[in-house]
Amino acid sequence: MKIDELFDIEYPKTLAYSWLIPDENGINFVSAQEKDNGIVGRVKRESGIKVYPAGCITVPLKGSVLMAHLQPEDCYVAHQIGVLIPKKEMTLVEKVFYVTCIRSHAFKYNYGRQADRTLGRLEVPAIKDMMSCIDSLHTKPLTTDNVMNIGVNTLEIGKWKEFSVSDLFNVVYGVNLELVNCVETTKSDPDAIAFVSRTESNNGVSAYVKPVSGVEPQPENTITVAGGGSVLATFLQTQPFYSGRDLYLLYPKEAISIPAKLFLVTVIKANKYRYNYGRQANVTLPSLKLKLPSKADGKPDWQFMENFIKSLPYGDRL
Repeated sequence: MKIDELFDIEYPKTLAYSWLIPDENGINFVSAQEKDNGIVGRVKRESGIKVYPAGCITVPLKGSVLMAHLQPEDCYVAHQIGVLIPKKEMTLVEKVFYVTCIRSHAFKYNYGRQADRTLGRLEVPAIKDMMSCIDSLHTKPLTTDNVMNIGVNTLEIGKWKEFSVSDLFNVVYGVNLELVNCVETTKSDPDAIAFVSRTESNNGVSAYVKPVSGVEPQPENTITVAGGGSVLATFLQTQPFYSGRDLYLLYPKEAISIPAKLFLVTVIKANKYRYNYGRQANVTLPSLKLKLPSKADGKPDWQFMENFIKSLPYGDRL
């Protein structure tokens, strides 16, 4: 079926978040961003602005094209977004399913090919197929035996020592691929390779691409750091990947466990406030100072970091 057979599609009038007054007790404002369910904040209610109901689906037509979201509350919606209102009553499960279906088409679009004219023609499975798919899923709640019992004193931050990134890692510039020069595919493609860019969402993975002749993927369990764009967006990559522009790879000078690397990712990200679009990290990343737990001999205490991460709720699931 096509989207316009299942939903009425509305296109909000031009409206920008900056035009309104922030209000933590106000109404959600939905933009074309991918993260945070598309919500950039809450604003004061104003007369004359259309309120879209809880349960509607918002679909960016530009920017993060087709990164659809199901809105849990009434909201204002920015322009360049399609708002889907079901023609017939739908359950929450059905709506979430259609959000997933819409997102699965995102690989067909980019900054130069947008969805403002094609949203209604997107094809999704019929309801009977959808229910069959839902029934086939097998999930259970994620559990942990760890209990949160950690205070500031546990970390003894006052005893930590400073280390520069270059003390701990060989800082290597990635292969600097351009996504536009790659052949995009889906994650389910057996040949798919993650394309890691400077984005701070989805673990830095902005797409999946076909193998590039003559270019070897970077190895899994590598820490990636954005030097530009979303500066200091830092992630541990769990699969082989290609890297885009202004992306740096941190290769440890000594063996570091996965939990300890996750500790380091958090510490590096904590320095993000030092940077912005005008002050990037392309030159300064190797000299960036990190405060870390250390041993009596002055070396980083990797075991402490590993134990700390494993002690956190869900740390036992790593």
